Amino acid sequence: MKNNSVKTIVAIGIGAALFFVLGRFVAIPSPVPNTNISIQYGLLAFMAAMFGPAAGALIGLIGHALIDFSYGWGIWWSWVIASAVFGLLIGLVSKRLSIADGVFGKKDIVTFNIFQLVAHAIAWGVIAPVLDIVMYAEPANKVFMQGLVGGLSNIVTTAIVGTLLCVAYASARPKKGSLKQEK
Repeated sequence: MKNNSVKTIVAIGIGAALFFVLGRFVAIPSPVPNTNISIQYGLLAFMAAMFGPAAGALIGLIGHALIDFSYGWGIWWSWVIASAVFGLLIGLVSKRLSIADGVFGKKDIVTFNIFQLVAHAIAWGVIAPVLDIVMYAEPANKVFMQGLVGGLSNIVTTAIVGTLLCVAYASARPKKGSLKQEK
């Protein structure tokens, strides 16, 4: 999809709002304190793959900040930044996918899921815990456990929700070059 500015801005607004709603009202508590099983990362991965890295980063940043703000504990910037980085990284793979052209086959599914796995590992295995330690002086064992549980659950939910969204959207689009002009 061409990233013209109006479509991208609208996508960021809608994506951040949906990310907030899913993260705030559809979150499933995990056994690790302050860590939820979240389906909004599947949506974020889909939106980032469609609209690129800037949109992905802003959807993750704004959506996650709104979630934290709505809980009343303040914005936990280390995790907000990790969500933005995840969106950015997935957006970078968007050039390798042709979802908007109606193409999302087995090779694309594998590519998408390898990239989302790596992006989650970076976001939740490195960025969030390291920033928790640096910014908030949190204990390393606690934040790396939270990152591990959050990251693994995000990988699974993104593999399911994100892949399904990409497949559904691509299958609803006409294949590039499939439309014939009537004479």
